[in-house]
Amino acid sequence: MTAKKLMGKLHLWLGLASGLVVLVVTITGCLLVFDKEIDEAVNHEFYFVPPQAQRVSLDEMLNKVAALHPGYTVTRMTLETDAPERSVLFLSKKGKALQYTAVNPYTGQVIRSIDYNKRFFTIVLQLHRALCMNETGKVITGISCIIFLLMIGTGLVLWWPKRWKYIKQRLTVKWSASRKRFTWDLHAVGGFYVHLVLFAIAFTGLTWAYKWFNDGIFLVFDGKPYKKVEAPLNQVQQPVAAGFYEQLYREANQRLPYKGEVRFILPENDKQAISIFKENYEASISNVVDILYYEKGTGRLLKDHLYRNASTGWKVRRIMYPIHTGQIFGWPTRIIAFMACLVAASLPITGLYIWLGRKKKAAKAARKEPQPESAYMPQPAVVV
Repeated sequence: MTAKKLMGKLHLWLGLASGLVVLVVTITGCLLVFDKEIDEAVNHEFYFVPPQAQRVSLDEMLNKVAALHPGYTVTRMTLETDAPERSVLFLSKKGKALQYTAVNPYTGQVIRSIDYNKRFFTIVLQLHRALCMNETGKVITGISCIIFLLMIGTGLVLWWPKRWKYIKQRLTVKWSASRKRFTWDLHAVGGFYVHLVLFAIAFTGLTWAYKWFNDGIFLVFDGKPYKKVEAPLNQVQQPVAAGFYEQLYREANQRLPYKGEVRFILPENDKQAISIFKENYEASISNVVDILYYEKGTGRLLKDHLYRNASTGWKVRRIMYPIHTGQIFGWPTRIIAFMACLVAASLPITGLYIWLGRKKKAAKAARKEPQPESAYMPQPAVVV
């Protein structure tokens, strides 16, 4: 068996083993590329409000949300600077139950509260990462991700023409060809054009599939294991006064005076400091985030974790997400990622069609093959 035939067998059986998972992951990946835009278009009233001159304080909105869900703890507040038309979003937690609440920042009134775990895109993300099967699903998608990387390599070997004079045939889809040839072109030619994008998406996907891969980023670029960035402990225990969170918001924006999304992470206990994440919308790439840690009650800045001072490993880890989702350079790369995922979703279907066609052809050839002469010629009589 030649090396190319061996690659063909490997490509086939790996594809049959992972095809259904790849189909689910790539279709959900297409949706997740534009999840924010789709969600905001469908639920416009949840995310947008008519702008007014003056808004109420964050503290007043927080109290409204806390009263709405007794027994829950508000763990996250999200708002955007320089976006007066946006609602303020709160996430409340009680065990594994999560409530997602939108508040009108000008009236302080709750717009709507929904079960976060039942949101359409929460379910889509669970399907994408773990097939909605928790740790078992995560193992399956992780293995399928590695298989997909191998299939990109074997597929490139199978695509490679024997002679360069056939390169044009390998680079164009013959739209007027027979169904069999057309399907092969869609599979091989389409796969070739997006293979580098798909490799980048699948390779960065290993960051969430395997801890060893995530840790390896820091070992390669920093020379030391990954250390989780955590909020420091409060040094002074002091009750929160009225207007505390509004003051923190203003203070954070003074320290980080660029446009971006501000996210408060409120610890469930009083021991840890409050974390304020701010994503820099003015940066040349996506997912550039600075973090400030404030002491609860006093509002003292205990620590900061600024992107410009972060280690190379931390910066590389931050960039994995925008590469994986196509957000790295905004709309152009998102459109490329969407098209690549769309082609990837077609590969298991066209690949299965090609395989079934070959099986059918082989079975038909076997039926037409004449039987050996000894099978149908009369045997001579035995003379005793």
